[in-house]
Amino acid sequence: MDTTGIDNILQQLQAASALASGTKTQSSADEAARVDFSEKLKAAVDNANNIHQAADKLSMQFVSGESNVDLHEVMISLQKANVSFQSMIQVRNKLVTAYQEIMNMQV
Repeated sequence: MDTTGIDNILQQLQAASALASGTKTQSSADEAARVDFSEKLKAAVDNANNIHQAADKLSMQFVSGESNVDLHEVMISLQKANVSFQSMIQVRNKLVTAYQEIMNMQV
């Protein structure tokens, strides 16, 4: 499991906490916050897409009668694709909710 994204977010949270408590300056907090959100989001969407394409390919191989593809492999891959798609829907819903809350803020 790739934990670099989690580690980066944890560093951002620690830097923000240190900045809020006054123990760090803004420039040192910026060094820890160099994670690009759009890149992480694109990587997550690409990963979900790759999982879905692999599941489609495996199911097509099973339907065409290839002997090296088992039904349980197809079902597991389809479930993985479903879970990754549902998680992307939840992320989208959270982003839309956050956007709506920001737009409703009074200046």
